[in-house]
Amino acid sequence: MLELPDDLRGAFKDPLGPVFTDPETLLAADDAGTPLVAVGDVVTAHLRDAGHPPDVAVIDGKTERHAVDDSIGRSLPHPDIEVTNPPATLSRALLDALVEALARDAPTTIGVDGEEDLAALPAILATPLGGCVVYGQPGEGMVLVPVTAETRTLARDLLSRMAGDVDAALAGLDG
Repeated sequence: MLELPDDLRGAFKDPLGPVFTDPETLLAADDAGTPLVAVGDVVTAHLRDAGHPPDVAVIDGKTERHAVDDSIGRSLPHPDIEVTNPPATLSRALLDALVEALARDAPTTIGVDGEEDLAALPAILATPLGGCVVYGQPGEGMVLVPVTAETRTLARDLLSRMAGDVDAALAGLDG
C-alpha cells in the first residue's frame, strides 16, 4: 500500500489537465480518447447523464468526503468489483482492480470502501496511450487527462513520491 505523506498533499492540488464544468464540452475535446476512465461519483454520474458512460468508473459513494446526494446516487451503476482503499492511500486491491477493469470488454465499475481520491494517478498509468482519465477537482469541475507519455511521466513522478513500496505499486500498471 502507498500512503500520501502530509507534506505532499499540496502537490496533488493542481489539476493534471484542463478543467471542464460541462460534460458535453469535455467529451467533445480533442483529447477525450478511449478508453475513458472516470474517477469519482459526480464525474461518473455527469458522464453517464451525458450519454457517455465511462469504460471504467471508480466510485466510493462520496463527494468531498460527504455522501453523494440522491440525484447523483441514482445515476451511478452498481459496482462490478469491490475493493477497500483507506483515505490518503492506494491499496494493492485498488491497483489490481484498475488493471482488471481495463482488461474487460464491458464497462466496469469499481466500488471503493474508503476513498478513491488518489485513483487518478494509477488510472493514468494503467490506461492505454490514447485513452483518457477524468476526475473531479473540488469546487472547480472535471479534469480531463489525456493518457500520453508526458502525463504518464507526471503520474509516475507523483506516485513515486508517496510512502511505501512504489516499485511493487508500479509493477503491472503500464497500460
